[in-house]
Amino acid sequence: MMPLMIETNETHNPLDLAELVIMNRDWVFDRPADGELVAEVSGVWCNYRVWFNWQEENGGLTLSCALDAKFSKAMLTKIHTLLALVNGKLWLGHFDICPDDASVTFRHSLLLRDGAGTTAEHLQELLDHAISECERFYPAFQSVVWGGKSAAEAIEIALFDTIAEA
Repeated sequence: MMPLMIETNETHNPLDLAELVIMNRDWVFDRPADGELVAEVSGVWCNYRVWFNWQEENGGLTLSCALDAKFSKAMLTKIHTLLALVNGKLWLGHFDICPDDASVTFRHSLLLRDGAGTTAEHLQELLDHAISECERFYPAFQSVVWGGKSAAEAIEIALFDTIAEA
């Protein structure tokens, strides 16, 4: 992927920059409504649905990255416990559960008002961070739901660092 260089003094809708970032990666995307951009991303563990939401009146840009996994209501207590442990390990953004469909989503918001702006490079880094955190913690969610592990066991599995290659 080539760095996306945009040089301008004009103020841009941050979704226009996000669209350029998505196009630069050759990802399938859509702008279904004003203030919204949605893309599909293939990860190592699953496909992710990425969306940017621009709330111009508040100057807020939110990036969300949803895991392609939904959980039954019976698992919600375990998932909430795991979310608390996972969010304690993050330095940027957070995971939450969408109440509509019980999917787990990584979210991060930027406040871009009063002349504050962003760059394509900044959005690239933010997008890379979101996908990286989803990839990092996806095994923990699967370990709880499908592996019958406790939240503490699952977080340990997700954070286990390998030292060498086999």
